[in-house]
Amino acid sequence: MSASTPKRDYYEILGVARDAQDADIKKAFRRLARELHPDVNRDDPSAEDKFKEAAEAYEVLSDSTRRATYDRYGHDGLRSGGYAPNFEGFGSVSDIFEALFGGGLGGAFGDAFGGGRANGPLQGADIQAGAEVTLEEAAHGVSVELTFDAVVMCENCRGNGAEPGTPIETCPRCQGAGQLRTVSRTPFGQVMSTTTCDQCGGDGKVPKQPCHVCRGRGRIAERQNVSVDVPAGIADGQRIRVSGRGHAGERGGPQGDLYVLVRVAEDRRFVRDGDDLLTAIDVSFAQAALGATVEVPTIEGPDDLEIPAGTQPHDTLTLRGRGMPSLRGRRHGDLRVVVNVLTPRNLTHEQRELLERLAATLTPDNHQGGEGSVFSKLRRAFRG
Repeated sequence: MSASTPKRDYYEILGVARDAQDADIKKAFRRLARELHPDVNRDDPSAEDKFKEAAEAYEVLSDSTRRATYDRYGHDGLRSGGYAPNFEGFGSVSDIFEALFGGGLGGAFGDAFGGGRANGPLQGADIQAGAEVTLEEAAHGVSVELTFDAVVMCENCRGNGAEPGTPIETCPRCQGAGQLRTVSRTPFGQVMSTTTCDQCGGDGKVPKQPCHVCRGRGRIAERQNVSVDVPAGIADGQRIRVSGRGHAGERGGPQGDLYVLVRVAEDRRFVRDGDDLLTAIDVSFAQAALGATVEVPTIEGPDDLEIPAGTQPHDTLTLRGRGMPSLRGRRHGDLRVVVNVLTPRNLTHEQRELLERLAATLTPDNHQGGEGSVFSKLRRAFRG
């Protein structure tokens, strides 16, 4: 963000209310940070700027003194007090993430990712992926193959960051404490705070010779291929949770989870309404008047449908249990078939004579309920 571009409101950036509690602010930042991870946003050139913006907002709003100054005086009040983001000395967003997920920044950032438990295991972040299936695949269930980037434990050092066969030593910067004490200036005086050691990431220990594969981080980004079972009956927009297939944890912590957002593609034959399916068929004037057996599509394949004599345009006929399976039970929805009665066109002279002879024999009893039923349908439609 250039210096001439006005800064956005910190609360707006994190998506929280101005009276949000500390826990809500922490949760909002954690969600944004994981979404903007550089290893899963390689094709988004704006991800780095978005992350830095979110990091700056969290750094201010998670500090009660800075937040009070910002609430009262805005960005100008922070600048006049000498505030500058803690991460400005880092070269790239990857460096910031290394510090964040390794605990290197400490302070407000360390707290956002469990800094209070710097020396304990931390669960890895979750991953979100998407999969598209056809309506038939959603009806019967299907296995889909997903490919995505994830942070995994380095196999060379088994996650400890040290080159195999080399020792891990006490951190010389924090003397094994895992934390550093710093003094910062604020408009209200000096404030002493405890931050996670930026050399050991809170472990209190560092490898004497960093692993040549992960450069001492203990984790690397790697392409993953996962097979996910999509259950029969799943609807568009539902998510599937795959436990333990997210980013690797830290210091022996468990992996995060994989969440798969399922999109069900539109089908040219059916419209889905819950577990029911809707379709439409064309029948001739004669078939509707006399009755007939016609073939209709179902999710399992073609089937026969009886058209009762006297069927009216837009009447709905139902095939029980021929819809979608229920995701939480054994029952199936229904297939509702809307009948479109075709009025004949381009009549021959003989056809016209036959219809005229038929029309001359029809009585009001033959059309009983015609207009009334249409009006009733309109009324029901407008009443929802």
